[in-house]
Formats: sequence, structure tokens, C-alpha cells
Amino acid sequence: MKAAYIDYQDTHSFSKLLLSYLDEKQDVSSFYGNKPTFEGFEKQIKTKAAFAHREVLTDTVAKQYSAMAAEDAETLRNIELLRDENTFTVTTGHQLNIFTGPLYFVFKIVSTIRLARDLKEQFPEYNFVPVYWMATEDHDFEEINHTYLFGKKINWETSASGATGRLSTTGIEDTVHQYCAMFGLSETAEELSYMVKDAYLNQGDLANATRKFVHSLFGKYGLVIIDADRPELKEIFAPYVYKDIAQKISYQQGLSSSQLLEERGYKVQVNPREINFFYLRDELRERIIEKNEVFEVLDVEDISWSLETLEKEILKHPSHFSPNVLTRPLYQEVILPNLAYIGGGAEIAYWLQLKSTFTAHHVDFPILIPRNSAMIMDAKLVSKIFRLDFTFKDIFRTAEDLHQAYVRAHTRHDLDLRDEWMEFGAVFDKIKLRAHKIDPTLGPSAEAVQARLKKAIKRLEKKLLKADKKNYKEALIQIDRLKEKLFPKQGLQERHENFAPYYLKYGEKLFEELLLHLNPLDFKFSILFSS
Repeated sequence: MKAAYIDYQDTHSFSKLLLSYLDEKQDVSSFYGNKPTFEGFEKQIKTKAAFAHREVLTDTVAKQYSAMAAEDAETLRNIELLRDENTFTVTTGHQLNIFTGPLYFVFKIVSTIRLARDLKEQFPEYNFVPVYWMATEDHDFEEINHTYLFGKKINWETSASGATGRLSTTGIEDTVHQYCAMFGLSETAEELSYMVKDAYLNQGDLANATRKFVHSLFGKYGLVIIDADRPELKEIFAPYVYKDIAQKISYQQGLSSSQLLEERGYKVQVNPREINFFYLRDELRERIIEKNEVFEVLDVEDISWSLETLEKEILKHPSHFSPNVLTRPLYQEVILPNLAYIGGGAEIAYWLQLKSTFTAHHVDFPILIPRNSAMIMDAKLVSKIFRLDFTFKDIFRTAEDLHQAYVRAHTRHDLDLRDEWMEFGAVFDKIKLRAHKIDPTLGPSAEAVQARLKKAIKRLEKKLLKADKKNYKEALIQIDRLKEKLFPKQGLQERHENFAPYYLKYGEKLFEELLLHLNPLDFKFSILFSS
């Protein structure tokens, strides 16, 4: 593969807040800690050096990998390294989308592995472990029960409630066979099919299935996969849960941060609730609410606590309390010796709402790294782009913009009426002067006529362009097909398509190429293409 890189702002696909963060705009500087640079990491290492929960963390993760004890020594080595006070993590997180879901999941993992490698090279006296935090406690099944393969939606239809990580994979057989049946016939297809079936048909629940599949893909790179839905880890977090609920820290700090961001012209990603935790049991994950100083589980009878009994319940059964989107980051940073979080644009946006919450809890805030974004295309698509006289940057413009640009660049006619309008402008200057001499109040009337004529000229210009488009029908169809191929459903390729087509084409080399070309500290959109 070869690579080309363009600025994020030129893709027109990322939020103002993310771009301001990357540009180190002064109006967002108070919403994050150390900067995403090697100098920032040097400071972060010193900040996180006193991490206190290494033994519990390592033992818990090692237990989760006990069934895969003979696989991928690099991952097992990294798990044991977590006991070492010179070992730190870099983390990404994602939901348990079946078969990894959209392509950007792979980019997240690769970004994390590459960053760990780069940090080791920069700071050889320390160890850096790439971590994938599985969002096993999330309960939004509709977001994860499908993927798109070769343009077709593969959907797992089943009844589901509670945390998705605990969901049994019994009944997923037809979905697995439907997915694998589209791989075709090749050695790589056979290997990928085996990995999919071994993970989703033999592991019992969706958390174990996801761990098995992702480990099959990335275990050789030392990726450590964590399921934090564990009593041992929740026990560490329990005091923070009670403090946050009792003092409404996430709510108050979140409101303050949201207000400041909105005042500065930024869109807030997540709105805090008064209580930012769920009550979690096997088939239940429901919000905790407060009514008249009594804490209840929404829509569940006979479960309630006073503030005093709530504290006892949290300390006795910490696994029954599940963080939401605003408190999960806090949980992560409490139980990991973590330096950085790698996330998508929307994730970075809501993390930027959280720094004051971390400060109130006396927890170190991680460095925020936007995951690498990329587009993968074959040589035919590259050739088509250049034959149409476009650049990689151009393809992010709308299809209509590209139509107009192509016609203007190739037409044999002059479709631009700017020169004619300048001539009209000179005439109207004389008309306005004459009108003013006759009656000064006629000036606005003359200007109104000029404005109407300008609109009419613009309409005529569009009609000329539209008429000439008929002469380039075939090229415009090619532009539309190109856009449909690279931007399925009018969105970025990485947000829609599954990784499988690219894995089937390149095999394991796909990940090696991604690791080579995706630099998480470059902050560029990557175009990856076959030569």
C-alpha cells in the first residue's frame, strides 16, 4: 500500500470542537491536561507513576485470559508487565459490535498498538501496553447487532436486555453463517471464517466472543482486552461511585463544562444526568434516580435506598453499579495505569467535558488522542480519480460540487458570467448616479433593481452549467459511482463498511500496512491505496 495524507478540516467530516483541540485553540485549553505530544507523555508518565492497583488489575485480566493461556505469548507477556511500576497503558474502547462492526474499530485498535510502539521507542526505559476496553456493560443492542459487508446488512435478530456483554450467543448461528458465506473461496477466507466461528459459536456470551475474535486478529501485537464488568475491579471503584452520586459531581461539573463550551460556540456531545450510574443485574441495566431523597431504580419496584443504605449497598455489591457514558472514563482511569485514551471525534468531544469531574475526584486526566481516520481504495479507484482530474482532497467535496468542477474544467464554452456582471456593474453605477441627481431617495430603488438582476444572472449561469452537463453525462455518472463507492450512505467509508473485504484481499498484511501508515500523533486523514 501507499499513503497520502490530508488535513482533517479538508474532509469536512469532523466537529469544530475536535479541530479546535487539535489546533490547540486557547478557548478549549482548560478542558484537557497534557498535550498529545511526546513532551506531554513525558509529563503524563510522571503523573501516573504512583498507580496503586497493579496486582488486582493483573490478576483479574490474567483470569479473563485463562482459557487462552497457550495463545500469543506477546499478550500474556504484556499482562504480566502490568505488575511492573514502569508499565503504563494506552487505551481505546468500543462497543461489542458483532464481527467488529464498522471499519473504524480496526483503526482504533491499530492506532493504540502503534502508539504503544512509538512510546516504547521514545521512552525505552518504560513499557507500554495497548488496551482494548470492551464496553460490555452497554445495553444498546440495536447499535451493535449488525454490520455491513459488501454493501449488505448482516443483522442478528434476537431479544436482548441488560448488559450486552452478558448476552448469550445462542441463536447467532444463522447470522454467523450468513456473514461467512460472503467471504468467497480462498485460503484467507477459510482462515477468517474459522476465526469468526470459533469466537461466536464456542464462547458462550458476547463479551467472550468479542475477546476471542479480536484476540485472534490482534493478539500477536500484544493487545490486552479488558472486560471491566468484574467485582474485583468494581470494588476499587466503589468509593468513587458513592461520592459521585452523593455529591452529584459528574452532574454539577458536567453542567458547568457544557455551559462553558456552548458559550464558546461549541456543540456539547453529552448532557449529564443528576445521577450518572445504572443499576446492573443479569438482564437489567436501568437508571438510578432520586426522588425526595430516596434513590430508586427507574421502572423497577421494590429497589430503593436512603443515602446511608445506598453507600452500604455500593460497598457490599459494587458490581451492581454500572457507569454511564460520563462516568465510564473515570472508572477506566481509576483501575488502569493509563496515559492516553484513543477515541473517535465524538468520544474526544465528550471527554473534553470531563476534566473538571476528574479534578473533583482527584483522578489524573489522560492525554486525548483522536483515533486515526482512513480510507482504503484499490488501484482502479485511484486511477479513476486522477482520470477525472481530481485530487484525493477533491473527493471529499459533494457530488454536485464535483460535477460543476468537472464541467467547468472541460467545457468548450465560457460558463462564467463574472465579466459580464462587471460590465453591468459599471452601467448600474452610472444609473445610480443619475438617479441620485434627479432624486436622492431613488438610490435604494436602483440598488434593488441591481440586486434582482444579479440574482437573475446567477440563475442564468446555473442554467448554462446545467445545459452543458448533458455533454458530459458519462463522466458525471462516473463521479457519482466514485462517490457511492468511497462514501457509502453519503458517509465516510470507515463509519459504514466492515473490515472483512480488506482482510480478505490483503490478509494479515492489512494490519501491518495500517501499522506502518497510521501515525496516531500526526493528526492527518490517511488515504491508503494499492499501487
